[in-house]
Amino acid sequence: MEDIKQKIQELTDKLNEHNRRYYVNSDPIISDYQYDMMMKELEALEREYPQHKLPDSPTQRVGGFITSKFKQVKHEFPMISLANTYSQEEVTDFDNRLKKSIDGDFEYVCELKYDGLAISLIYENGILTHAITRGDGIVGDDVTANIKTIRTIPLKLVGDYPKNLCIRGEVIMPHSSFLKLNAEKEDAGDQTFANPRNAASGTIKLQNSKEVARRNLDFKPYSVISEESNTSNHYDSLREARKWGFKVSDFMAKCKNINEVFEFIDYWNAHRKELEFDTDGIVVKVNDFALQDELGSTAKVPRWAIAYKFKAEAALTELLSVAYQVGRIGTITPVANLAPVLLAGTTVKRASLHNADIIEELDLHEHDFVYVEKGGEIIPKITGVEVSKRREGSRKIEFPEYCPACSTKLVRNEGEAAHYCPNIKGCLPQIKGRIEHFISRKAMNISTMGEETVSLLVDKDLIKNIADIYTLEYEDLFGLEREFVDEDNNVVRTISLREKSTENLLHSIEESKSRAFYHVLYALGIRHIGETVSKKLTRYFKNIDNIINADFENLIACDEIGDIIAGGIIGYFSDEDNIEIVNRLKSYGLIFSVEDFSSGNNIDTSKLKIDLKDKNVVVSGVFKNFSRDGIKDFLDAAGAKVVSSISSKTDYVIAGENMGPAKLEKAKKLGITVLSEEEVF
Repeated sequence: MEDIKQKIQELTDKLNEHNRRYYVNSDPIISDYQYDMMMKELEALEREYPQHKLPDSPTQRVGGFITSKFKQVKHEFPMISLANTYSQEEVTDFDNRLKKSIDGDFEYVCELKYDGLAISLIYENGILTHAITRGDGIVGDDVTANIKTIRTIPLKLVGDYPKNLCIRGEVIMPHSSFLKLNAEKEDAGDQTFANPRNAASGTIKLQNSKEVARRNLDFKPYSVISEESNTSNHYDSLREARKWGFKVSDFMAKCKNINEVFEFIDYWNAHRKELEFDTDGIVVKVNDFALQDELGSTAKVPRWAIAYKFKAEAALTELLSVAYQVGRIGTITPVANLAPVLLAGTTVKRASLHNADIIEELDLHEHDFVYVEKGGEIIPKITGVEVSKRREGSRKIEFPEYCPACSTKLVRNEGEAAHYCPNIKGCLPQIKGRIEHFISRKAMNISTMGEETVSLLVDKDLIKNIADIYTLEYEDLFGLEREFVDEDNNVVRTISLREKSTENLLHSIEESKSRAFYHVLYALGIRHIGETVSKKLTRYFKNIDNIINADFENLIACDEIGDIIAGGIIGYFSDEDNIEIVNRLKSYGLIFSVEDFSSGNNIDTSKLKIDLKDKNVVVSGVFKNFSRDGIKDFLDAAGAKVVSSISSKTDYVIAGENMGPAKLEKAKKLGITVLSEEEVF
């Protein structure tokens, strides 16, 4: 038996090495036949002796896993997006801001911005353990089984690698794989993918990893995160990743100044069509890690990086009509219906017109021929009108005076661009929109409900507001059915609540009662109250009654709460119907205080030996008695601000074992107090 175990280990190691040589280094030393024979031998041994199959076995590359649901996993480090720009003037402004903040010379790294699906790969002791999609940046889907089929992603690292490592990058579909896949779909009479990005994203979410393996995806790493790293800059960290077995792009460059950055941008703007994959821009990053930490991030984007997006393709097409959509807070959004036109790989039929001012600026007339671009090559927008093609006598597009859904006269607040329907309680799209917001992931996360189920329940008069969700019973739901049709009256989907789906929905509703207070406050849908503001309010006021009873002065005393937000809160809670809904939600067991923080389990902040309220705290390393997320929950409940990087604004570092020496040295250099786990709890 020991001989079998050794043989499996030997074959696994050899095949992984040959795989790396072929797919990463483009330097094969054996024939395809020899590789296939070794693979067949390993597969046969693993079938007979499954107990000896290794976690980095190359047989996982062929797939075969079937899953019905992807597990949700929290990112240890949030996957925040980059600030986008479409003008070189804004890149220059970015450079000027950095020069004011950084004392002395610094260099940039420029890389291609890959057009695919962002993935975070977690390696422990050199073995790939988790692959997580971006999701909302905080929580993503665990798609490890599918990611293991991508041959340019090492299952086991080589060389001198960190024990704990996170590699971030983009899963892409090369043009050759995309064309082959769409040809197969056409032959089968199936709907084809619009572009390689959609194909890559859709493939990673397939339930059958064998089909994922067949589609030949690729992976482009763009970030290395490890507290054990010996490199001091981004460029060198990616060069190290190449030594560990990753196929790091050769299309990146260090730039000494903004002029060299623009040379890189101009070159790839001219040559990007020659690549075997899609790129929609250039990412510009400050190279030095210490400077990145010093510059820090806003709530949404890092201050040390920016993405320059190439100018979108444009197309000319006819405006067929303008429709007006009603949002959850009554905002009226005009949408242009267009004659179908191919643009950047997709067929465009609609484009947003945003508001009445945009229609006026465009001087839009019925059946005008309009220029359409994709903002960020994703969202279509009308950028101009070809007046020479305008029909004689065509009428100007006039923004409506009355709500298209309920016929209530529209209002426009002073200083705002949008028109609103004030019929909050009787306008059906607003009612549905508020409920859809309430059940969304960042709010109550009632994932089994969905937009179409909301529409069905409202139309059947089973729910009229968010509180009614918690009165639903099995008998109300079981057997409900409805067909949904498109604009051509073709049935596109049927909703049918049977035994299992009804039980899942009720279970999801019940689970939502354990959502933390800030989720519930955000879910109420108060105007101008996003997730970040909800956290500020709940930490400051502690419970919903304090927020309800707060006057204007009390509200603006809370960090980042200004006149507009305070006015929105006061306006919301001055409505007796909203107070009644809150009281009903209380009675159904939803959490409305910070004492019930974190999934319904009380966190006793008296365990903290030091007052960390309003302090900036970095948590780093491995801890004996708590997970890192558990410590962050304690700090959050205690009113501390958990930050990811050490800077002059950091008040404390809570250090566990294996904290990166560079981080520790930086904390000492800045005179920041470093606390052990025992000193905090």
